[in-house]
Amino acid sequence: MAEKLGEITLRFRDAAQIAHVTDPIAEDLSAVARAGDALFLSCDETAGIDRLVEGPAGTWAMHEHIGLGDIVDLPDGPEGEADIEGLAVSEDADGPWLWIAGSHALKRRKAKRVEHDAEKAAKRLRKIEREANRYLLGRVPLAPAADGRLMPVARHQDRTAAALPFSGKKSALMEALEDDPLLAPFLDIPSKENGFDAEGLAAVGPRVWLGLRGPVIAGHAVVIEMAVEAERPGELRPRKLDGDRRYRLHLIPSGGLGIRDMTVLGEDLVLLTGPVLGGDGPAHVLRWQGALTAEGGVVAEGALQPLGEVPYRGPVDHPEGLLPWPEAGEDAWLLVNDAPAPGRLCADGLSVTADILRLGHG
Repeated sequence: MAEKLGEITLRFRDAAQIAHVTDPIAEDLSAVARAGDALFLSCDETAGIDRLVEGPAGTWAMHEHIGLGDIVDLPDGPEGEADIEGLAVSEDADGPWLWIAGSHALKRRKAKRVEHDAEKAAKRLRKIEREANRYLLGRVPLAPAADGRLMPVARHQDRTAAALPFSGKKSALMEALEDDPLLAPFLDIPSKENGFDAEGLAAVGPRVWLGLRGPVIAGHAVVIEMAVEAERPGELRPRKLDGDRRYRLHLIPSGGLGIRDMTVLGEDLVLLTGPVLGGDGPAHVLRWQGALTAEGGVVAEGALQPLGEVPYRGPVDHPEGLLPWPEAGEDAWLLVNDAPAPGRLCADGLSVTADILRLGHG
C-alpha cells in the first residue's frame, strides 16, 4: 500500500452561490490537473472547471468556478451535466492549454426501490440516457487572471478554445469508433457495466491520450491516442495516425482494472487504475514506460512498472485524480477522491482533504 505523507485541504464556495451548480463540489471531485500555483478540478455533476490557489497551512482555496458554457458551445446548455472525468495541462509554443474530457458514457437510470414498486423500479432500469455535454473533448487556453495565476478562458491572443465536433447524439470520436472491431460493441452499453467510459486524460502538445474505465477487454484496459489540429475556429480534428484511422489503440494488461486517470511523466504515462463496475475493488498505479513513443497494440507487461496500491474503501473514497506533488518529494503524488469519506469533509461541507502519497521510485 502506498505510504501517506500528508494531506492538503481543498476549499470551495457554497454551491448555492454558483450558477448551474446544485450539489457540494467537494463531494463529487472527478479530475485534477495543475499549472504552477493553480490547481484545476472538476465536479462530475456540473459543466464547469474549478480553480483553487495555494493559501496558508496546506489549504488550497480562493475558489473560482468557470462555467464551460461561457467558453465552448454545449449542446445541452450550461446547465447540462458534462460528467467531466479528465483534465490535463499541456503547453506548446503559443502557451499553456487545459484539456477537458467528458466521460462520453451512457447512463442507466437508478431503480429507487424505496420510492417505487418493484415493476416501476424495473421500468426505470430499462431507461438509458444519453447526455450530449458528456461528449466534450477539447482544450481551452490558460491565461493569467487578475491575480497572476492561470485561468481557463475562451480566447487569449491568437489561441481559441476548441473541441472535437459533438452534438446531441454523438461526437466525432464516437463516430470514428463505430467501425472499430474492438470498441464498437461497447458503445451502446452504459458506464459501470463495461460500456464505453472515458476517465483518464493526458496531453503533450497536440497529442492526447484518453484512458477508458471501460470497456476492459480480456483483462486489458484501453487507451485511445490522437493527434489533433485546429480545423477552424472552435473546432479540432484528429489527424491520421495509422493508415486511414485518426486514432491509435493501446491495450494495457491491467489485470482487469480500468483507467481512472493518467499523467505524463517524461516519456512515460502514469496510470491510475480501478474497478470497472460500481462496486468495491483494488486501485493500482502503473508507470507505462515509453508510452509517448509506443505504437498501437498490446503493451508488453515488461513496459508496466507497478508503483503501488492506493486505498479504495467501497462506497467511499474512490480514487479519481492523480498528479505529481514535488513539494513533498520526488516520489510524492496527490490523490483526489470522489465520494469522500465523511471524515474528509469539514462541518460545512465546503472543504475536503486530499492525500499526499509516496509511490514507487520513478
